[in-house]
Amino acid sequence: MIRFWVAGFLFCTALAQTPDRIYTNGTILTLNKAATQAQALATAGDKIIAVGTRDELMKLATDRTVVIDLHGKTMLPGFYAAHDHFPSVGHLGLHTADLNSPPIGKIETIADLQAALREHMKSSTRDGWITGRGYDDTLLKEHRHPTRDDLDAVSKDRPMWITHVSGHLGVANSRALAIAGITRDTPKPAGGVIRHDPRTGEPNGVFEESLGLITKFLPGYTREQSLEATAAASDIYLKQGVTTAIIAGGSVDSIAALKRAEAAGVLKLRVRSMRFMNGAQPPRLSTPSELVSIGGVKMQQDGSLQGLTGYLTKPYATGDPNFSGYAMRSREALTTLVKSAHNAGLQIAIHGNGDAAIDDILAAYEAAQKANPRADARHRIEHCQTVREDQLDKMKQLGVTPSFFIGHVYYWGDRHRDLFLGPERAARISPLESARRRAIRFTLHDDTPVTPVNPLLLVWGAVNRQTRDGKLLGPDQRMPVIDALRAVTSEAAWQNFEEAAKGSIEVGKLADFTILSENPLQTPSLKLRDIKVTETIIGGKSRFRLYPDGVAAPAPPKPQ
Repeated sequence: MIRFWVAGFLFCTALAQTPDRIYTNGTILTLNKAATQAQALATAGDKIIAVGTRDELMKLATDRTVVIDLHGKTMLPGFYAAHDHFPSVGHLGLHTADLNSPPIGKIETIADLQAALREHMKSSTRDGWITGRGYDDTLLKEHRHPTRDDLDAVSKDRPMWITHVSGHLGVANSRALAIAGITRDTPKPAGGVIRHDPRTGEPNGVFEESLGLITKFLPGYTREQSLEATAAASDIYLKQGVTTAIIAGGSVDSIAALKRAEAAGVLKLRVRSMRFMNGAQPPRLSTPSELVSIGGVKMQQDGSLQGLTGYLTKPYATGDPNFSGYAMRSREALTTLVKSAHNAGLQIAIHGNGDAAIDDILAAYEAAQKANPRADARHRIEHCQTVREDQLDKMKQLGVTPSFFIGHVYYWGDRHRDLFLGPERAARISPLESARRRAIRFTLHDDTPVTPVNPLLLVWGAVNRQTRDGKLLGPDQRMPVIDALRAVTSEAAWQNFEEAAKGSIEVGKLADFTILSENPLQTPSLKLRDIKVTETIIGGKSRFRLYPDGVAAPAPPKPQ
């Protein structure tokens, strides 16, 4: 139920505080606990100081207050990218070849992929290395992964490395394999696979999960390249209304690079980075800055469903009755890592796509809590694609919060149904309504650069569950629009321990807003993804505006 402010009802930090800005003449969705709609809000500096009726807030205005006419548009809290890899998308096309297939990119054949790599060779400056990202074997006409031979046809002299769209597989050419010392005698890596040519026994260039065998030899980006990519990524996110990005795994170096970008003025949104944890000791978290904060640790227990490396309890639907994917480590080893981070008081986020991996994760969380009970730990499961009903019950019991990769329904839903999982399991990909009915708090994400950052497409997907081919996938798992909006705003703030400052429009919180061309609560569900972000505001400052100054959105209504 939507509630409205009644006349004369006003929250304000201090009436003596003069508003810098008052926003009015539109719809303001606060997304607070009561799902209140307001007529106006006032900000001072980077904070919200008043929310209420237009008449009451206009009494606060002075000659120094700028009154902003929303022209009938809808303002809501700034969107979160709740699980992401910012600023990786900024490198795509700039410093690495874009190998995505439609609907994301243009690559439809291996010949197209080779042409894109040849074009990228002309401008690549990464110490001779050629890199690419985003190829999808299931969308290529050949329906296979490229091999070292395919990449050697582009260049045998320069080392080459391309990454699958999932980020869980990659392909090296012969020169890159030689640099890394990978031969037919290289032992099978723990938690991964080096694929071999069945005719020759030699590595065919394709790696599953064990990408570090190659990527550790890749030269890092220069400071200039890093700043350029962060600037490009910031613009991409701001155009989608994102005010905070949660980085699902970072390092000392990547966090330092973000702070340099902030100091240089090219980081334009808030980012909260987890730290990768693979060793026995949890990493030390660095000091936050205005735009860069640190949040917990990230682990991984399996791979991707579309890459067939996700760990399932039942076989994939590919025809091999003995193949169910695999875990990155044993349950016992995972539990040891989880206990170490849990005992250090850290929030933990673990990548788990397959239900067998989710069994491991829940067992580890339960063991950690039994040994050392912690209230409100908010441990997370990332992606949580094939979670079962009994596992949702266990998550509710343990207070575990998932972040669902709902974009799989649109981007890969048809292939989950027909290739990877079969109809029954595919219909339960990201079972949002099952989680909602249990009052499990969760978020939605894009996992950019796996799929383009687009919170409104996530909302559309959660509400409609329509595949790329226009088919319904698990219609019983559709959820209401208001709750989908919360999953990319207020629930994301809560999930990351930021609810005191972000996620809803309330007095005292940061003035981070997204302004939309239409009210999503009044838009036909299939049109939700067509709504435009018209402005993105962070800390009271406009960071993106679709309509230039002096050009209003269409059909402004009269003030109420």
